Order: sequence, then structure tokens, then C-alpha cells
Amino acid sequence: MSAEVISELMREHIVKLVASGKRADGRVPEEIRPLKIRKNYIGTAEGSARVNLGNTDVLVGVKISTGEPYPDTPRSGVLTTSCELVPLASPTFESGPPSPTAIELARVVDRGIRETKTVDMEKLVITPGEKVWVVFIDIHALDYDGNLFDAASYGTLAALSCAKMPGRMTGGADKPLPVDHWPVSITAAKIRNTIVFDAALDEERIADARLTVAIDENGDVRAMQKGLSGSFSYDEVRYVISTARRLGNELRRTIQA
Repeated sequence: MSAEVISELMREHIVKLVASGKRADGRVPEEIRPLKIRKNYIGTAEGSARVNLGNTDVLVGVKISTGEPYPDTPRSGVLTTSCELVPLASPTFESGPPSPTAIELARVVDRGIRETKTVDMEKLVITPGEKVWVVFIDIHALDYDGNLFDAASYGTLAALSCAKMPGRMTGGADKPLPVDHWPVSITAAKIRNTIVFDAALDEERIADARLTVAIDENGDVRAMQKGLSGSFSYDEVRYVISTARRLGNELRRTIQA
């Protein structure tokens, strides 16, 4: 039997399941897979976290060093986010320069952190216009089973929350990275006319549209990213946002723990 036939059979099976309010792994449409977070996972990093969202496995490391600020922001530290999707994580990932998927993933995570002002960038200034703390966020997918956007976001927030600015570089003591806000990313996938949250890999493969929403601790929308070729109606976007607010509260407590 050809791969196309198997794929079409799987597609129709998943479509029928979600239309009836069920999913292949037993969840209901609004249910998130179990989330497990281990902070300070890498001993040589200033901050790190390993996240398991179902079977999706992501490792995030934070390195902090000193450097020069950007000319247009002399009183602000520097934050940069990168992502690596290695073939070890999925047969669809290829080695080489960052793929469009990796670039999009890094930008979505970065936007949620940056627009929420998660890290107080002004507190990263050592000497205005001359020397600041530079925060590097490195995201590595270890096992891909759907919804890397949220897993990478949770890992990044967890890694930042336990990161320390190394005192050896300034002749002082280590200081916690100033994390002031806690944005939680929630991703919804639209399959035909049904919306599911935290899509597993098979669901993600057949999804028509994807919407990622970053919600802060006050319930405010800080960032959004729409993906794939399908569309969401106005009412569907409102539904995704309201559900993201509700789901985000419990997930935030897990990340903060």
C-alpha cells in the first residue's frame, strides 16, 4: 500500500475523531499533553531547561556574556534567540543552515519573550552605551512529536527564570536574570472545521491552519503568529484567545515551580 493511501486513511481517521470531540491519544480538543520541566539541566550554562510536552522533547540553554549594546538602544541589554532542528529529532529535519521552520520557531519564541518584556533589558546595562549583558537563547529539538512552538516557549521561559548573570565577568557575585513577566504560549490547530490545542504530530501534519498566542500573567495578548495556508474566522480567533487564557494559568504555575 502506498504512502499516499496510508496518509489519506490516517487523515480521514483523525478528521472524523476530532469532529466527534475525540483525539487519537484519548484527549479532548482543549486538553494539553502532560508537561514536564527540568530546570538547570546543563551545568555549564547560565540557565537551562529540558521540556517534555507529551513526547516532544526540547532542550533550551541560556548563555550570558558581556558585550556592546546596539547603537540605537545604548541603555538596553541584548537578547538573541536561535533554534536548531537536527535530523536526530525527526526524519523531516535536515542538517545544514537553519531551515525556514527553525527560523520561524526562533522568531515566534523571541517575539513572545520580547513583547512581554519578560526580561528587564534596562537592568542588563553595565555601562550605558559601552557594556551590557548579552543573553543568548539556544533552542534544540531532541524529539519532535508535534507543537514545537509551545514546547520551545516553555523551555525558554523556564531557562530564563533560573538563569544567573555570572559575577566573574564583572568582578561581583552572580545575580539572577531579572525576569519580570511570564508569557505562556498556546498553539491551536484547525483540522477542517474543528480546533484542537497542542496538536500531536499526526494532527499537525494534516492541519489546515495554526495559531500561536502568547498570553501574559494578566491575560493580555502579547504576540500572535498564524501559520499554514488555512484561515480562522473572527469568532474562532476569539475562542482560541479565551481558551489560551484559561489553559495558560495552569501551565504558568508549572513553569514557575
